[in-house]
Amino acid sequence: MDEEPVMKPWRLTIPSGLNQELQEHLFPGDGDEHGAVILAGTCESERGLRLVARELHLAQDGVDYVPGKRGYRMLKAEFIQGLILRARDKRLIYLAIHNHGGTYTVGFSGPDMASHERGYPALLDIARGMPVGALVFARSAVAGDLWLPGCRRAPLIQATIIGHRRQLLFPMPEKRAAAIGMYERQSRLFGGAGQELLQRTRVGIIGLGGAGSVLAELLGRLGVGEFVLADPDRAEETNLPRLIGARRRDAVLPAWLPSVFATRLRSTKVRMAARNIRRANPKAQIEALARDFLDDDVAARFTDCDFLFLAADTMGARLLFNAIVHQYGIPGVQVGVKIPVAEDGTVGNAFCVSRMVTPEQGCLWCNGLINASRLQDEAVPEAARRGYAYVDDPDVAAPSVVTMNAVACAHAADDFLFHLTGLRNEDAETGWFRWNSRRAVAGYDMPRRDADCAECSSSEHSRLGMGDNAALPTRPTGHRS
Repeated sequence: MDEEPVMKPWRLTIPSGLNQELQEHLFPGDGDEHGAVILAGTCESERGLRLVARELHLAQDGVDYVPGKRGYRMLKAEFIQGLILRARDKRLIYLAIHNHGGTYTVGFSGPDMASHERGYPALLDIARGMPVGALVFARSAVAGDLWLPGCRRAPLIQATIIGHRRQLLFPMPEKRAAAIGMYERQSRLFGGAGQELLQRTRVGIIGLGGAGSVLAELLGRLGVGEFVLADPDRAEETNLPRLIGARRRDAVLPAWLPSVFATRLRSTKVRMAARNIRRANPKAQIEALARDFLDDDVAARFTDCDFLFLAADTMGARLLFNAIVHQYGIPGVQVGVKIPVAEDGTVGNAFCVSRMVTPEQGCLWCNGLINASRLQDEAVPEAARRGYAYVDDPDVAAPSVVTMNAVACAHAADDFLFHLTGLRNEDAETGWFRWNSRRAVAGYDMPRRDADCAECSSSEHSRLGMGDNAALPTRPTGHRS
């Protein structure tokens, strides 16, 4: 057949547990070839197409994966038919899988490509507009061939294995010149290649107040290359002490200015954070949104980040952050500080936390960290909340101290750094970090995972790996409470 047009390369995200199950099936130690199918959700952004593995279907040798008519082995027609119909009905992408020998380099053979050209046009017709494709794995490499409507084809550029430690797979080893420059001292830890990973990473920070401003400063100085920031608030005199890099003129304006103008002239928190990032890394690309994360068009800007930091403590923000992690396969960390103070002024156990959330561990729903009652309260306009006493005292703000924010954020930034560079040990602690400042005690909380969770489980109706095919818990743009 005529050579088909080649489209831009695509990327693939695979949760680490799913990848481990696949690797054990493909490489059981017999040196032979084995087969499987992944069904994946999609994420389309200005960075191109990214697929998110949702379902893994292993082909049984001799039953589903049999001697080929033109090649060595093939998936049986009945196995393919059931899964291509499921992919069509669920609006997922069908990816046929097999393995070759080797370790760091892999590619499709001539018979492989010929089989794609014979069979994939028909599969595209059955899929009714959904792309179909194939993956071939070596031990530490993967290549992909994706067919889109019109028989347009696109190669896989990278697969990302997401767990507490990130792993990148390519068709062949990348050859990149690592520019270290001013990062020479820190790159002694993770090398020039690690520094370049940071430069190519897009990070989202939700909330740029006391904790978020610390995160922006730390990540800017690490050399992270791209940022998406969201926070609708402006600086106030009472929060200047805990906003990193804040200046008095960000919040305190001449007394003769009418209050309406003074309010508009106060610096937004995202602008202040962007200023700090650029001071540390002038080359950083920053999208600073002085908007609410819950607005649907704002949330969409976070769905193709490489890592997320949640530094806002509303239940709505927790719900949406948790949904994006699981729906789009993006790891993240929720940071927080709690300093309970009784009416008589007695201080309770002040503590800070850093909770890493991945598609397979740390779901905030499963661990009771999203309160349905508070979600309802937040959905009510502020005036109504006051009128109907939805909260005990909306004028009383919780204590916030910059040192405790810094402890939580430093731990979260370290989690990100060692995850991204792959330096975290395989047997590293996976519990959530908790530091009790009054008792000077560190501890870890082991997160749970519910088998039927609508967010993170592999159940039929969960949002896990659905990508753009499921709605996020956002609100329409322009809505104001």
